[in-house]
Formats: sequence, C-alpha cells, structure tokens
Amino acid sequence: MRFIEEVVVDEFLPTVRSMLAEDLRDRGFTQSEVADALGISQSAVSKYAAGDVARHEDIVADERVRDLVERVGEGLASGDLTPVAALVEIEVLIRQLEEGDLLADLHEAAMPGLADADVEFSVHDPDSGLRERERVLTSVRRGLRTLTNASGFAGLIPNVGANVAECTDDAATVDDVAAVPGRLVDVKGRAMVPGEPEFGVSEHVATVLLAAREAGSGVRGAVNLRYGPETVAALGESHPTVEFDAERETREAVADAVAAADRSADDEAETLVAYQTGAVGVEPIVYVLAPTAAEAARIVRGLL
Repeated sequence: MRFIEEVVVDEFLPTVRSMLAEDLRDRGFTQSEVADALGISQSAVSKYAAGDVARHEDIVADERVRDLVERVGEGLASGDLTPVAALVEIEVLIRQLEEGDLLADLHEAAMPGLADADVEFSVHDPDSGLRERERVLTSVRRGLRTLTNASGFAGLIPNVGANVAECTDDAATVDDVAAVPGRLVDVKGRAMVPGEPEFGVSEHVATVLLAAREAGSGVRGAVNLRYGPETVAALGESHPTVEFDAERETREAVADAVAAADRSADDEAETLVAYQTGAVGVEPIVYVLAPTAAEAARIVRGLL
C-alpha cells in the first residue's frame, strides 16, 4: 500500500527542491542562501548540487513543473516571492497534479490496483467513484462471510448456484454491479466461493436487482436462494414479497411486478423479496433484495 502523499514526499519534492536549488545557484545564490530560501539544510543543498539526489524524469520533463521552478526561483531571487508565497505556489501545483494528472499517474504506477478500478476518481475526494466501488466490494465480501460461515446455507443454494451482489448508487448496467465471478455452489454441504467479488460478473442476479431499482425500489443488495413456499412464507412475515413471471424476459417481469406491488413510500429503500415459481427449463428462484449486500445476507442467515 502506497499513499499519494508518499509519491509527493519521495519523488516530487526531492525533484523540485533539486531543480530549485540548481536554479537559485545559477542566479548567484550561495549554498547558505539556497538553504535559507528553501528551508533545508546546507548538507541537503550540497547533495542536490552534487547530483546525489535522484530526480524523477517525468517530473523534470513536465512543462508546468519547469515553469513553476523558474517562477519561484525568479521570485525568490528578486524578493517578489517570500518563502511562504513560494510554498503556496508549489502546494497549488501539487494539488493540481494529484487530480487525475502527473502525480495521479505516478500513484497508479505504484499502486496498479488503482488503474484496475476503471473509473474516474480523485484519491482525495470522499465521494469519488473509486471510494464508492470499494465500499460496494467490501459490502459484498461481508455478505459472503455472513453466508459461508453460516451452517446450513449450502442447503439454500439453488441448482444454478447462488450469488451475492450490490450495485453503485447510480447503477445503470451489470457493469455497475459487484458480485462473485461464477456462482456459489454446494460442495458436500459447504458453500464454495469461486473468486473475489468483481464488477460486471453477474448477469442474472444483477438483472433482477437493476429491474427492481428501475421500478422505484431503492434496494442495492441482493442474494438469490432455492425456491420453496416455506421460504417465501418465512421471508414474507417481515418483508414485502412480489411474484414475477418466469416465462417473460426477466428484467421486464421483475420491473412490472415491483412497480405493481402495494408498497408505501417508506418501502422504497427497504427490503423486498422477489420470486418466480419456475417454467419449462427455468428453475424457481427467490431473490432477497435489501439496502446492501451485507443486509441481504443477514436476512438470509435469519432463515437458518
């Protein structure tokens, strides 16, 4: 794990200080004056002058960095810039380069998982798409632990397999839904998880979840189960239930059933149980829909 602040401290600042030290020396500053202007020790200036501090080539080559060094160097030499003003100028550029720019690119190179997120983000933004996607993945993992650690859950897995899913707040397609690649299966009475949760790997459960949301439900998490009248009845004691037609296209059938259900406004972001009783070549299935994947898993565990 490497933070973007470490990229700034370990790569950006040594490079910029070295460039500034060189610039000021070229303007006639003594080693002592350079140290005072930059707020560093004379030994550090000596290392910069001797080339003992490595410079990052990408930072040196950036035109904005070179312009900054020239402006700050000229300002310090002329007295137009105080060290505090110079600090502010450098901080402004750092923040700019952190926002999907040079420093963000260097951070991604140090943390390849950031590039794999495939979403626009700012690492400092509390509402960034990256943070939301990681929150969703965390919720799915919690849901998986809740179910796989529960004795008897394997018995609720349908023949086609089960899954645990959650979507982002603005989900529009299956690519916005995180779930287990493949499906959870019953192996000798134990639920086996084939891999870590990912986005865009669940077609069927994601379709049901998105359809419910299109119909006005605020649910974001889902778990599918083996159908049984007793299961639907048990869930129906605490949660609204809707039946949809297995012979119709799933997304349309679920959306129509949820839209037609007699739910109050307070139910929009609450739990919902959608189920179908099967058709030719279609296994009957129950879907527990909840505000999060972790909450849907807790509801399912309550059946055991």
